[in-house]
Amino acid sequence: MTEHPADPPLSGITVVSVEQAVAAPFATRQLADLGARVIKVERPGGGDFARRYDTTVHGESSYFVWLNRSKESLSLDLKSDRGRRVLDQLLGGADVFVQNLAPGAAARAGLGREALAERFPSLIPCSITGYGSTGPWADRKAYDLLMQCQTGLVSLTGNEHGSARAGISVADVAAGMYAYSGILTALFTRATTGVARAVEVSLFEALAEWMGQPAYYTRHGGTQPPRLGTQHATIAPYGTYTAADGKEVLFSIQNEREWAALCEQFLRRPDLVDDPRFATGSARVAHRTELNAIVAERFRESDSGEVRKLLDEAGIANSEVNDVKEFLAHPVLSARDRWRDIPLPGGARVPALLPPVDLAGTAPRMGAVPAAGEHTDRILAELGYTAADIDELRADHVI
Repeated sequence: MTEHPADPPLSGITVVSVEQAVAAPFATRQLADLGARVIKVERPGGGDFARRYDTTVHGESSYFVWLNRSKESLSLDLKSDRGRRVLDQLLGGADVFVQNLAPGAAARAGLGREALAERFPSLIPCSITGYGSTGPWADRKAYDLLMQCQTGLVSLTGNEHGSARAGISVADVAAGMYAYSGILTALFTRATTGVARAVEVSLFEALAEWMGQPAYYTRHGGTQPPRLGTQHATIAPYGTYTAADGKEVLFSIQNEREWAALCEQFLRRPDLVDDPRFATGSARVAHRTELNAIVAERFRESDSGEVRKLLDEAGIANSEVNDVKEFLAHPVLSARDRWRDIPLPGGARVPALLPPVDLAGTAPRMGAVPAAGEHTDRILAELGYTAADIDELRADHVI
């Protein structure tokens, strides 16, 4: 019997988002994936500035394509009285309002949580800030690399030659994920109690949570984890080693069974299993330099394919070091049918990954990436505006 996918779980939920850049669009895109109607409010004359980060995807920004599928774009000048009236009309029929405006801008525009709760008691407002809406840094601007620096992440990345930013926008992604889960929690709370609770997430505190392990290590160990490239501060051996063919292979030892298997089956040094320098995890970390020399010497005896085969046979997790092109061609993604084509403005189609959570009996929405202001006329018509009204708003640059 064929199972027909049910309606997406957030069908019937309307999200209005005054959003830009990465964190808020990532949160709302995930809501759109689940079937929510997401109305993205953009500035007239260009829209979300992330549209212009680059032009690599058939003329569109790689960031924007990633973050904005399945949304509707409404062009609206929120600094004008008529633009604000349109937004109020939208919020009157919405379930969720998301914004990541500059510090203090939402409150000045009457879009703070208290003002919204008074006018729209069933609306769930979500604000994404840099350092929180209160406290000594509430008015400071923020972006991803600032957060990587402020939380100490950059002091952990790179190697002995210097630090490096993480290769993706980890603070933005973290904040977007927490905003998404916070909104889902608020929707559940409203459904079960009738109370609409506001959600707030800061980039700083989102990434601070992800810094939990090195924070505990530093507070209680007296020094922070060293900067070790692909090596691990508290596990050894762990990292990449160069095989005889010049290719790198990463592996790690997670427990004593794997350590014994590595010594006996790969290193061919059973005497090392109980060697006092390496007999425990802490001892291996303390004698990392000596251990790395032994492992590196063994790697130089075999090419990368043979190394990986032997590690597999020993039951030790390992990996070649892929570049992004190799990731795109990964056999797991193709074998599990994880790619779907989505339309771009102008008609081109590009592959996009399905959301990582599979919900049995449903299918995620994989809709088009909108052009700036593409849905303005339709949304205004739904609100009762006539064609003449819309023409007047456009002539006055309200839309």
